[in-house]
Amino acid sequence: MKLPKIGLLTKIIIAILLGIGIGLVSPEWMVRIFLTFNGIFGQFLGFMIPLIIVGLVAPAISDIGKTAGKMLLLTVAIAYGSTVFAGLASYLTGAALFPGMINTGRGVEAVSSAVELTPYFTVTIPPMMNVMTALVLAFTLGLGLAALDRTTLKDAIHDFEQIIIKTIKTAIIPLLPLYIFGIFLNMTFVGQVFSVLTVFIKIIGIIFLIHIAILILQFAIAGGFAKKNPFRLLATMMPAYFTALGTQSSAATIPVTLEQTKKNGVSEDVAGFVVPLCATIHMSGSMLKIVACALALMIMQGMPYDFGMVFGFICMLAITMVAAPGVPGGAIMASLGLLQSMLGFNQEAQALMIALYIAMDSFGTACNVTGDGAIAIIVDRFTRTK
Repeated sequence: MKLPKIGLLTKIIIAILLGIGIGLVSPEWMVRIFLTFNGIFGQFLGFMIPLIIVGLVAPAISDIGKTAGKMLLLTVAIAYGSTVFAGLASYLTGAALFPGMINTGRGVEAVSSAVELTPYFTVTIPPMMNVMTALVLAFTLGLGLAALDRTTLKDAIHDFEQIIIKTIKTAIIPLLPLYIFGIFLNMTFVGQVFSVLTVFIKIIGIIFLIHIAILILQFAIAGGFAKKNPFRLLATMMPAYFTALGTQSSAATIPVTLEQTKKNGVSEDVAGFVVPLCATIHMSGSMLKIVACALALMIMQGMPYDFGMVFGFICMLAITMVAAPGVPGGAIMASLGLLQSMLGFNQEAQALMIALYIAMDSFGTACNVTGDGAIAIIVDRFTRTK
């Protein structure tokens, strides 16, 4: 008899609960062991971030470029605009609500400095390039490969993509629960985990409400273009929504998204083009989660922020997250470099971002794929009237 497979979200929840429970009674030596592991794993993550960007973004842009044309430009523009809008809505909501919900100065920096615990040893793994270099290289390779007729380099970059995906799935994702367990073990040991968890719960509730509001707005706009009832259109997409809740993958949900999009009256050609493309480039749900979580952690740590800083981060993140499709938690992995370089997040803050993101991964993916149906309706309307 086979045991049921435990999903990543369940593993993360178990890791958090075990970290809290064991942290209440664990000796110092145990905490230092996990601090040592977290230090090494954090260095490995830092090394992998530029490789993840190059390995996933370059082939994605290359594949998108093969279908150049007005429909491509229209779809990319709408998807990018929707993703950026979701980030701005998340930031403005968070900036209005979070300061009254979060106690500044009781963040992860305060938790870390509460006791003098250090790893038993450290290992330094410098990345091969910085994040901006990786982004420029990915864009250059992707656009160049899209214009080439030869397949040698394209095959090589797609092989590299498979190596990166394999590394994420077999090394990074399986070790994330242990990494997050170590974070919460240390946080509990220093005595401030419960105040942090209280903030987490509040943030998750706010983000869930924002993602519902984003979906309603997306389908209100789509319904206006198609002159159809937006709530009926949204209801038709619910099978895709709930499929994404289970799979946590935009790519895995494509068949269901495609079928439901056609049921909303979108032509087969447009649906077959827009849905797979948007599974790669439309990340409104992921965007609103990352922005809200990042803002909350910055407030917790007393870090300075303003609209200009966050807007630049949102614009870059909307591009970077084309590396996210098909990989559970891929969006947060692709964003770690920007969180570090543009917002100043250290390794511990990045780990908390991962914990927050994974806790809501299903809802973000569901928001992404459901919104793909709205974009397909708009594109279909434009292509039929031209």
